[in-house]
Amino acid sequence: MQTKSIRLVSYRRLARAVSAPFALLLAVLAAIAAPAPAVADDGTAKQLIEAYGCLQCHSVDGTIHHAKQLFYLPIFNKHWWSELFFEIRWYLFLESEPKKYVGHNPLAQLAMFCFMTLGLSFMIVTGMALYAEGLGTDSWLYGLLGWIFPVFGGNSQVIHSIHHLGMWFIVIFMIIHIYVAIREDIMSRQSIVSTMISGHRTFKDDRPD
Repeated sequence: MQTKSIRLVSYRRLARAVSAPFALLLAVLAAIAAPAPAVADDGTAKQLIEAYGCLQCHSVDGTIHHAKQLFYLPIFNKHWWSELFFEIRWYLFLESEPKKYVGHNPLAQLAMFCFMTLGLSFMIVTGMALYAEGLGTDSWLYGLLGWIFPVFGGNSQVIHSIHHLGMWFIVIFMIIHIYVAIREDIMSRQSIVSTMISGHRTFKDDRPD
C-alpha cells in the first residue's frame, strides 16, 4: 500500500504561529525570576521586545492554518459542527471507521482550544496575579493585574482555589491527551504521535476522506 506524506508546517513557520504566546511566557518567567520593582526597568522590557522580535525574524510570511487552529474555533461553520459530532461518535466507538485529517480533527481542536489556549492563559494570568499580591499593592505587576481580584469578589483565596483546580484539570487533560494520541495512532487512518515530532502526516490508505 502506497503511503502518502504531507508536510504540515515547517519549524520556521511554526515559530510565527506561537510567537505571541511564547512572548507572554517569557514575560511570566521574567516576572518570576526576580522581584519586580515598583516601575518596570527598561532592561526587562527591552529583553522581551528583543525576544519577540527574534521569533518574528526567524519566521516566514504566510498563514499557518493548522498551527493556528489552536487559537480559534469556526463555530459558525456547519461542516465543522458535523465533523465534531462525528468525532464524538468515533471516540465513543459508535462509528466503524474514522475520517482522515491533515490537521487537528474538530474534537481535538475544541479540546486544545479550551484546555491549552484558554486554560493556560487563565492559569498564567491568575498565577501572575497571585504572585503580584505577594509583591505588594505598590508593585508594577499588581498595578497591571490588580483588576483580577475584584472580578472574583476581592477574595484572593477564591482565585487560589480556582487556580489550583485549573492545574488538576490540565493534568487530567494531559493524561487523556496521551491516551487518545496513542489510541488514534493505532486505530485511525493517519499518523498521530510521529506527526507531533516530525511535522509530517502519514496516511495509512489512499482512499479519500
